[in-house]
Amino acid sequence: MPNRMLKAEQTLLLVVDIQEKFRDVIHGMDRVIRSTKILIEAFKALGLPIVVSEQYPKGLGRTVKELLEVLPEGAKVLEKTAFGCLGDEALFKTFQALGKRQVLVAGIEAHVCVNQTVHGLLDAGYEPHIVREAVSSRDPETARLALEKMTGSGAVQSTVELALFELMRDAKHPAFKAVQALVK
Repeated sequence: MPNRMLKAEQTLLLVVDIQEKFRDVIHGMDRVIRSTKILIEAFKALGLPIVVSEQYPKGLGRTVKELLEVLPEGAKVLEKTAFGCLGDEALFKTFQALGKRQVLVAGIEAHVCVNQTVHGLLDAGYEPHIVREAVSSRDPETARLALEKMTGSGAVQSTVELALFELMRDAKHPAFKAVQALVK
């Protein structure tokens, strides 16, 4: 089995469809938003790229304000209609242009857009890492089965802290104190 630890020089954060219309229907949405916000702030501190997708924002609203407020200048926020992010040409080209092979994934819903995105990433030769506390669905059982399916297909399950400490590797990392403060 190959080493599948995250490497900062190869990693980008993908935030999938954490939008306003889902706020009151997703199981554990507060946890998803809180965890994703930590990831965004940590990726800013680490200087790593962030891509955000929005599924048909005219109908589902924009990304939740808590996340939009912390996105760094230059973060890509792209609209889509395809459930899987790689089914959208602009998103696919964005991934190719960034040249990263590992994708840390947060988002909703686990069984629709996240699932199809992760499988698209696998098909395209990427290594998706799914952040468990930053992924959910309306029904927790459906989300659990989706995580199981994605993992069975080759995706890696992760957590916020597991991913961030892998990316830093050492307490001497220049962003260590800033990232550590986010997860305390």
